[in-house]
Amino acid sequence: MAKQLDYHTLQEIFTRFRASEPEPKGELEHVNAYTLVVAVALSAQATDAGVNKATRALFQIADTPQKMLDLGEEALIGHIKTIGLYRNKAKNVIKLSRILVEQYDGQVPSSRAALQSLPGVGRKTANVVLNMWWGYPAQAVDTHIFRLGNRSGIAPGKDVDAVERAIEDNIPVEFQQHAHHWMILHGRYICVARKPKCAACIIRDLCQFEDKTL
Repeated sequence: MAKQLDYHTLQEIFTRFRASEPEPKGELEHVNAYTLVVAVALSAQATDAGVNKATRALFQIADTPQKMLDLGEEALIGHIKTIGLYRNKAKNVIKLSRILVEQYDGQVPSSRAALQSLPGVGRKTANVVLNMWWGYPAQAVDTHIFRLGNRSGIAPGKDVDAVERAIEDNIPVEFQQHAHHWMILHGRYICVARKPKCAACIIRDLCQFEDKTL
């Protein structure tokens, strides 16, 4: 684990990220807050591209909790069976849809605690929804962010909660809104797990990773 980078280095890193991608976006396709919750819940241990492929037709016919309940679990499975753990995920989507209808008038709640109370929605999913839909600077730490944070020194931590805190505590506030998107994209396409593409990295001179592939 690299040691935490200082304020000025972090400012430079995120200034470069912002210059290369001023308005980074999450790659999961959605049409409203509900479909975003469903897409993120389905994305656990699956790729965004795989989820998007499965949900394009699904969200055309079931873009509200009530429509998802009307569709039913078996029909939902038919749409998402290309995604890993699809049976369990289908159960959770139906359960969370029922809770949204019965307890929240079919609307997605905007508090982390309420979101995390939904079946299949953990802290990471809640943070994605808070950030992408409501514009709250929540940090959703996935495997890409965890790897990049620890390799580079941007946000080191022994677990995802520690990395989340390191981002919130150390990255300058003007970058907080998009911090996790920049880090996800960098980890997904440049700072990859097995052979990071250090030659193409815009922060390689500031990164603490010792085994750079140059």
